[in-house]
Amino acid sequence: MPRTYTCSFRVRYYECDPYGYVSSANYLRYATQAATEASADAGYDRAEYEALGTLWLIREAGMEYLRPVSYGETLEVKTWVSDFRRVRSRREYEMTVAETGELAARGYNDWIYMSAASGQPARIPEDMLNAFFPETAPTAEGPKREPFPEAPLLPPGAFTARRRVLWHHLDIEGHMNSAWYLNLLEEVVLDATEHARWPIQRAQEEGFRYVAREHRIEYLRPVLLGDELRITTYLGEIGDEQVVRHCQINLASGELIARAQSVWAFVDLESGQPIPVPSEWLLDLEDQVAELPEDEAME
Repeated sequence: MPRTYTCSFRVRYYECDPYGYVSSANYLRYATQAATEASADAGYDRAEYEALGTLWLIREAGMEYLRPVSYGETLEVKTWVSDFRRVRSRREYEMTVAETGELAARGYNDWIYMSAASGQPARIPEDMLNAFFPETAPTAEGPKREPFPEAPLLPPGAFTARRRVLWHHLDIEGHMNSAWYLNLLEEVVLDATEHARWPIQRAQEEGFRYVAREHRIEYLRPVLLGDELRITTYLGEIGDEQVVRHCQINLASGELIARAQSVWAFVDLESGQPIPVPSEWLLDLEDQVAELPEDEAME
């Protein structure tokens, strides 16, 4: 059995969006903080990693949002390592509303163990594996992981925006923090809908709001202060009550540095219940929809 760790976060005012709910990226920040505390609890705090000359970098993150969390509520984050590979490890998260016991979100991070000096993957020490699995350590093979989903080809109306990595985007390692990728992606998604004449204000006038149900991001390499980013987004699978957004982030040179897949729903402002994808909205964003084989359409 893996070592589990639980910590709590009382939702602060500035962690919420204008609707009063915790914004999507802040769940990733809670997860990262919980992982940091869990590692320290197992004997591997920042000082220990500095002594070892190593660090962990996130390769992939996924989060499923099950219930909105409001300002003042408390999230209990339970986390554990589900497997170790030679240089990689997956950490799982369950986030529960303390006041009600409801599961609000669940997710994972895939981490790569790195040499701080060379920037290359490093083999995970046996002592570390035993610290996180004090009873029985997992085998090196472990269950086969699902590969990151391939995105469909860009449609003619794929929307692209540019962003620059700023000082406040950086984390303690000097890289753009993993949660900031999600902040920037969501900004560009909203820019794309506004470009198609559907800004948030119009959605509100029509009685609905956009809600992220799931985000999955693959980080291909760190980005640094001053890097120029080109962020492209477009629609893939279209369901009755939700749509899939595909995003990719490239450097100005064209190098792909991250890609993401997100599920977005449309929620009635008054009832808080999902509604069908508005036909007029879909018509206006038609040129942003990728052409998919029939067997890949969202059920």
